[in-house]
Amino acid sequence: MTDFVIQAELREETGRSATRRLRRAGNMPGIIYGGGKPDIAITMDYNTVSKLLNEEAFHTSMIEVKVKGSRGKNTVMLKDSQYDPIMDHATHLDFFRVSAADSITMDVPVSAINAEKCPGVAKGGMVDIIRHSLEITCRADSVPEHIEIDCAELDMGDTIHIEDVVLPEGAEVHHDVNFTVLNISAPKGASGGDATGEEPIGEEEAASE
Repeated sequence: MTDFVIQAELREETGRSATRRLRRAGNMPGIIYGGGKPDIAITMDYNTVSKLLNEEAFHTSMIEVKVKGSRGKNTVMLKDSQYDPIMDHATHLDFFRVSAADSITMDVPVSAINAEKCPGVAKGGMVDIIRHSLEITCRADSVPEHIEIDCAELDMGDTIHIEDVVLPEGAEVHHDVNFTVLNISAPKGASGGDATGEEPIGEEEAASE
């Protein structure tokens, strides 16, 4: 089962000139590849696809691309999207073929939740996401929209490593090092003191004691 459907047409011409003409006509070029089948160059309605790109789920969901004039079903996932470096709008989409049971590896965004309940934040700390995405391996039909990290019990200085993260059933992150994903850090510009707000004892004062 797919979550999104895109209407597309075969793209007969390729190259920069043809691509520019497509964009001027309100279309976006793309390509479908993988699955042991030939690549298919396609064109899609620019406005429709741009709206889909703004949906977080679109980037991690199975998609059906209905290509006019092409036989067979194209069940895909978004592999890559190119953007104009100046205008910051999408210019080309890459899709790769998948089936529901395929094991795939994708980057999934990290989301910190319950920051308003975090003891460290209440003391003036900040939720500092070190890894904004994680490379997740799981079934194609089970890719999560994001990986949630609950900050409700975290205090100032607490750190969440990859082995602390609760992943969805069947998903895994391959890693050799127990790297940091998130921590609760002191606000920028803060100096001196510790998590309790007390100033440290200076060398001279410590010597006098």
